[in-house]
Amino acid sequence: MNFQTTRYQQNKPNHFESLHQGLDRSAHQLFGRYRRRNKVRQDWQKMANSILQQSYLLQGFSNQELQQQLLLLKQAYRRRKKNHTSLQQTFALITEVASRTLGMRPYEVQILAAIALSHGYLAEMATGEGKSLTACFPAILAAWQTKPCHIITVNDYLAERDTEELAPLYQFCDISVDWIGSKMNLSARQKGYAADVVYITSKELLADFLRDQLQLKGCQNTEQQRLRQANDPSSFPMGALVMRGIDTAIIDEADSVLIDEAITPLLISQPQKNVSFQNTIIETQKFAEALTTDIDYRVDSRYREINLTETGKKTISQKAGSLPGIFQNEQRCKELVLTCLLAKEFYRRDDNYVVTDNKVLIVDEFSGRMMPGRSWRQGLHQAIEARENLPLSNPNETLARLSFQNFFRMFQNLCGLTGTAQEVATEFWDIYQLSVVSIPTHRSCQRKTLKKQYYLGQEKKWQAICAEIACCQASGQPVLVGTRSLAASNILAEMLTSQAIPFQLLNALNHKKEAEVIASAGQLGKVTIATNMAGRGADIKLDKKVIHLGGLHVILSEHHESKRIDRQLLGRCARQGNPGSVRNYASLEDDLLQKYGSKLLVKILSDGISTQKKRGWLFNKLINQAQKSSQKIAYKQRLNILEVDTQLENLLSFAPSPTK
Repeated sequence: MNFQTTRYQQNKPNHFESLHQGLDRSAHQLFGRYRRRNKVRQDWQKMANSILQQSYLLQGFSNQELQQQLLLLKQAYRRRKKNHTSLQQTFALITEVASRTLGMRPYEVQILAAIALSHGYLAEMATGEGKSLTACFPAILAAWQTKPCHIITVNDYLAERDTEELAPLYQFCDISVDWIGSKMNLSARQKGYAADVVYITSKELLADFLRDQLQLKGCQNTEQQRLRQANDPSSFPMGALVMRGIDTAIIDEADSVLIDEAITPLLISQPQKNVSFQNTIIETQKFAEALTTDIDYRVDSRYREINLTETGKKTISQKAGSLPGIFQNEQRCKELVLTCLLAKEFYRRDDNYVVTDNKVLIVDEFSGRMMPGRSWRQGLHQAIEARENLPLSNPNETLARLSFQNFFRMFQNLCGLTGTAQEVATEFWDIYQLSVVSIPTHRSCQRKTLKKQYYLGQEKKWQAICAEIACCQASGQPVLVGTRSLAASNILAEMLTSQAIPFQLLNALNHKKEAEVIASAGQLGKVTIATNMAGRGADIKLDKKVIHLGGLHVILSEHHESKRIDRQLLGRCARQGNPGSVRNYASLEDDLLQKYGSKLLVKILSDGISTQKKRGWLFNKLINQAQKSSQKIAYKQRLNILEVDTQLENLLSFAPSPTK
């Protein structure tokens, strides 16, 4: 990429604004509800039907004739001459081209979702309804307008897969497409970003954006860039830039990217050798291990906080003097002790992290995947290493920071697809100005929901799950069991092994063939254990015999903190009109209910006072209350991240870039 082709001025990011408050927020939400009214979808559904009918009329056209029509439309879009009629004509052409190049003619519901995306909406489509093909429609429009277009996926595998599978469609429409993965070097990234449409994960895109911002040193204007380069070329290496700007983002699995993964900001940092800090962490960790719960400190599991008692504060004050250098300061000592206590109380091996090759690797809470190269900040990573008696890594110095929320609010055009959005429709609108529209399924859903099973203790729950798995396997019906953590998947794996039940296990320690494992989960007699989000985006194809046995059976072994993720797991079966069944399990010892459940309801159920019928009602009420409480706290955490970004921008208002 050379200086002349860099387009940071033409495609500069939006400046994110503060969220609406008070009456302004009420009026803003009222407008949001108006935008997602039913009539909007009804009008688009008529348009989608018309587009599908037009596409059938194009079947007699030759490839050359189709390409000539596409070229004329491309020229019109490049001149920004687009209207209601041209959108219908374009989508009809893309529908026919998709049929010829991919062997897949988009359904009416896919075209409906594509129309919603082209209007800047978030389309809620059921699992297996063909979101990947749908995203191509607005991507082609953006590429024709020469705008940088990024399609956000949840992992590198999906980015590479979609690029390869959908390339014939893009190429027919005279559009280049590429993907960018976490292991690519600078030249490969520059080549990837030069394409008209780029498939990439949110973490890679934001990281590259921040790195480019560091290179630009606040020069968003092209004239400023040229002047800086002319004055001192060595200090302003434009050749080190990888992106050509940001403008359009089409987000697949939008709830995961914009909600679940948005709790923590992304940092660009570099390790700084600090032997004194490392030695202090080791000493502080030993000291923290000696402190006693409820005497020196109290644990708030719901908010993941540690509160020191007066006894604890006095003990820390006495300890501070024995630490080296600046850490003798009582406040600094207190901060380090709290960090070590957080590591002690809230971070579990084979749950929040794994240890491989004497290194602590973070496990993503939502996907169950390891995240090599990522580390916790403010000494937490080193505290966990000290607790595991591992060599301490060097602490990181933060060079740039930005939340995912504010990053995606910078895009001129933002839209997305997901299977679960209605539960957080208000948050999508408040933060991202995204209105949610529900897209009906192509075929009616044949999913059978079996009676929920509730237990007081986890041991009996796991025994019941094993019994159900054995029953399904005996009949040949495949089973997919979703677990919340690596530790839970290992518990179930050990129990199945002891009963000589063969299975395939997918977790953070066994994830290299994730897509293959999930794709084969619908085969006759298969038993698959996976974290709730594992294999998201991969199709589960059913054996013909399996369809007659009732399809894939999904077991939810434990409710997640978000009801959306429960729905995502249940959506792995009964796709595209196929049969399938699901069953939910829960126990009073599950993390969700222990952390966020009503203590009164837990006590009533523990005492066994309620009748069997009332017990099920109370369990449902307890789970719903716990999930609502959890999501309310998570929402506040996301708002706090936004507020920190805004405060940093205000504090550094003299600086040209909010990322510094």
